[in-house]
Amino acid sequence: MRTLSVVVNAKAGTGCPPEWLEQLRARFASHGIAAQVEQVHGGDEIEAAVRRALQAGAEAVVAGGGDGTVSAVAAQLVDQSVPLGVLPLGTLNHFAKDLGMPLERDEAVDAIARGAVESVDVGEVNGRVFINNSSLGLYPDIVREREHRQKRLGHGKWRALLEASISALRRYPALRVQVDLDDERHAVRTPFLFIGNNEYQMEGFEIGERRSLAEGTLALYTAQRTGRFGLLWLALLALSRRLQQARDFHAARARDFVVHSGHRQLRVATDGEVTLMPTPLRYRVRPGALRVIRPAPAASA
Repeated sequence: MRTLSVVVNAKAGTGCPPEWLEQLRARFASHGIAAQVEQVHGGDEIEAAVRRALQAGAEAVVAGGGDGTVSAVAAQLVDQSVPLGVLPLGTLNHFAKDLGMPLERDEAVDAIARGAVESVDVGEVNGRVFINNSSLGLYPDIVREREHRQKRLGHGKWRALLEASISALRRYPALRVQVDLDDERHAVRTPFLFIGNNEYQMEGFEIGERRSLAEGTLALYTAQRTGRFGLLWLALLALSRRLQQARDFHAARARDFVVHSGHRQLRVATDGEVTLMPTPLRYRVRPGALRVIRPAPAASA
């Protein structure tokens, strides 16, 4: 690899001053790689930057930002021969962690420069790609409320998230859907449906992590007939590694399934972004559809 394009989200982390971008070019240059670095501001600008990189013949496209940025870049690279590199600049960086990427900037650049290319799965719902997860119910409501508080009230991210979570729990919306899974239709009344691109760890202190990104499966998690305090109880069971014993917690795995609803549209979260989608919602996994750069064994160690 001698050329690549780096798409940096200016809104990620604490921002990206011009000298920071120049340091990024220099770090790649120290590995003999010419990096075309472009700063964007989310949304359509990310997609346009990736298209320009592909047209220019970039050998790889690096997403600099959080999970939302990485997901937006990845969606443009699905079924392409050009691999995705991840420069973690966000708050949580779930996908970067599951890839084994270092979270410090220069170490991440080094890992990309020395890394190996592998194929991983992506999930898809009604044609929209996700690399981490999708969810219905409580979480999309929390995200919508959080964004409202940030934009309209000027609250900081973490304060807005806390207030949005409390507000959603007070309303505690019940989601009523039917899920076509394994040739059977299941009626579900739940506060949430969580769909992972491959299986998530749901117990212990590794909760929220994935051991594999290439098992070719979606993981579906639901909690039925669970009130506010019931959700707290499930969280405690998860931390004590006893979640699988809970009667109201259900987990399933499938390559595809369909979610039906009495509503014409549902709010659906995909990698933290919320959109209104027409029902039914058709989920499927796309095995090996995304090529990614992972740290070489020595680098990850």
